[in-house]
Amino acid sequence: MDFSLTDDQVAFEHSARQFALKELRPNAAEWDRTSHFPIEVIKKSGELGFLGLYTNPNYEGLGLPRLDSAMVFEALAWGDTAVASYMSIHNMVSWMIGEYGHDALCQQYLPKMVNGDWLGSYCLTEPNAGSDAASLRTKADKQGDYYVLNGEKTFISGAGSTDVLVVMARTGDTGAKGVSAFVVDAQSDGIEYGKNEHKMGWKAQPTRTISFNNVKVPASNLLGAEGQGFSIAMKGLNGGRINIGICAVGTAQAALETTTSYVKDRKQFGTPIAGFQSVQFKLADMLTQTITARQMIYLAASKVDNNDPQAATYCAMAKRLATDLSFEVANEALQLHGGYGYLNEYPLERHVRDLRVHQILEGTNEIMRVIVSRQMLQDDALSSLR
Repeated sequence: MDFSLTDDQVAFEHSARQFALKELRPNAAEWDRTSHFPIEVIKKSGELGFLGLYTNPNYEGLGLPRLDSAMVFEALAWGDTAVASYMSIHNMVSWMIGEYGHDALCQQYLPKMVNGDWLGSYCLTEPNAGSDAASLRTKADKQGDYYVLNGEKTFISGAGSTDVLVVMARTGDTGAKGVSAFVVDAQSDGIEYGKNEHKMGWKAQPTRTISFNNVKVPASNLLGAEGQGFSIAMKGLNGGRINIGICAVGTAQAALETTTSYVKDRKQFGTPIAGFQSVQFKLADMLTQTITARQMIYLAASKVDNNDPQAATYCAMAKRLATDLSFEVANEALQLHGGYGYLNEYPLERHVRDLRVHQILEGTNEIMRVIVSRQMLQDDALSSLR
């Protein structure tokens, strides 16, 4: 098994790190304090291909493997967790359109999404359908050449500031087989946006409820076939779990680097605290946890890239492990800073706040355990999970 990176992977990672160093990291604290969504900076990232990393290359996307894309997201999250996480969601939206949309639909939306002219939001979660996505109630009724959307979506990243929505709605009976996916113009008549939620973290991207009131969507904006929406959503979530996990790792890396520098300079009892064995042991554990989380995400990404039948299970394991470990790393980094770690002028408290939601997004970590345990309890399943 070869763990070395290719020249292309190194180049993409370096490009993303430089963008994060110049555009994201210097501004992250101010964006967090002011709840500013840096649309112009996000659009600028499109010039480097970061808004179409694994989007269909027939429509100007880069078509990268998920592993290569994960390396880019990690480097971006090292600069700003909230902004990088939004960019990963935008990538998922453009991937869905490129994977399941017909040619005319892709031609209409993807070039502008890839270059940053249009930004996207993903609309799956509902007030009463969080972990149980198959029970969603938003409806899409076919009326001639249009579907008419009615319902409500909640916790939608970028909502109110984006241009394109991919919406999961019910076109058939109850259950997963009655769900379909649609591309919706975010400014369509009948769409209403709720207030920008006041969140614990991820303040640099808006989160709103979206209400659909008799919104007309061209029938040609259906992704795939009727009833395929839940399958599309689940495939999207595999990649989404890789993305949200690797963004957590990028944040843990930033916290670890900041803390390593801090303990070398901070003196107590006449000596740098880096000389205390208790601090050294904590740093060793934090580095081990960060690398473990990264490698687990890499493994899951390679399973997706190779169409492994157990890919969904690996994505669930990786997302759970990476987000839990990364939160522990950031929390320990704050502890090592003492009282300074609790101050807003230091990045540690922001890292902790931002990372907490990663244990909830793209399926809570409790649901990740459900997915893994159900799979491993099937006959002969354990022999294929190795």
